[in-house]
Amino acid sequence: NMARLEKLYRQVNNIKEQYFIRNRIAEENRQKENEAAVRIQSWFRGCQVRAYLSHLHKNATLIQKRWRGLTARALFSQRVKTAYFIMKMNFYNKMAVKIQQRWRGYYVRKNVHNFYARKRYLERLTRNNEHIRRDLEEFAELQRREREQITLEKEEKEKNIQAERLHFLLSTKQCPGVFKSPFRAEPDEMELRLRKVKPHLVQSAPKERKTPSISPDLTNLMPNRERLPPIHKKPQGPFRPALEVQQQRHRPLEPSLRVTTSITALEEAREELKRQEWRTRIIDQTFLPFSNTSRKQYEGLMHTSTPFEQVAYGTKHFREEHKEYLKGKKPFKTIFTTCNVFDKFGRLYSNAGNIV
Repeated sequence: NMARLEKLYRQVNNIKEQYFIRNRIAEENRQKENEAAVRIQSWFRGCQVRAYLSHLHKNATLIQKRWRGLTARALFSQRVKTAYFIMKMNFYNKMAVKIQQRWRGYYVRKNVHNFYARKRYLERLTRNNEHIRRDLEEFAELQRREREQITLEKEEKEKNIQAERLHFLLSTKQCPGVFKSPFRAEPDEMELRLRKVKPHLVQSAPKERKTPSISPDLTNLMPNRERLPPIHKKPQGPFRPALEVQQQRHRPLEPSLRVTTSITALEEAREELKRQEWRTRIIDQTFLPFSNTSRKQYEGLMHTSTPFEQVAYGTKHFREEHKEYLKGKKPFKTIFTTCNVFDKFGRLYSNAGNIV
């Protein structure tokens, strides 16, 4: 035992050196082993997650397919019912219209129809309309000319007022004005207007009296008296000119055109025309019920009457023509289930459209 202990004491340094060497090697390889383990784990977990997502997608697709099939079948059934109801209502409406046509035609031809009276009424109405239209056109032309004349006078007045305000821009012998350019052969229109008008003089407002005094109304005695201008040329703010407001307030009435007919002549004529048209409706077509209609024979086309005619229907692209090849095979399955309306369609209605 002492010999072993002595031997161990001699190998302590060697053992420490080996321990440090192996520890350093383990530390160097630990990062690589950790990265390799992480990569293996990530790959395995990714495979698990992808497999689970694929399973979920398949189940979701199956649920969506079943649900969409159910909703499509319900929608198709509802559309079939709606089409059947619309077809029935259209048939009833056509029958009701035909009954009304026959009865009205019989009633008008039997009792009411008067072609010459209606013709005379239409001629009188046409002449009256032409006369009224001509009067209206003349009145409209007269109003248009008056509006044009008023517009021209207003523009001329506004230009004169502007020229009075800009009279200080008039040219002199020594200094040409703004509207008389030396580069033009003739002066501007405003320059000629400035020469004709007088400058606009701004008068001060009268001072208020301390003692109240009653001033008589002189508007009736002196109708041509000019009113004093206001203190400011234009009131402060977004206001319209006082002259324009005064003209709008005291604008004269524009009487409408009086015609020879009454005020309700047009409405009465329209009502009478509607009543006569309803009574005098003529139907020249003979009544042919559905059960007695003569069906037209089919006229063959030119290329089908030649020896190079087309292949008969159902001999090339249909499976029912070659039944010997279908023995032992499963029957064809449709996507949607059959509808009860289609099963009863052949038994409830005939070819003529009448209910059995």
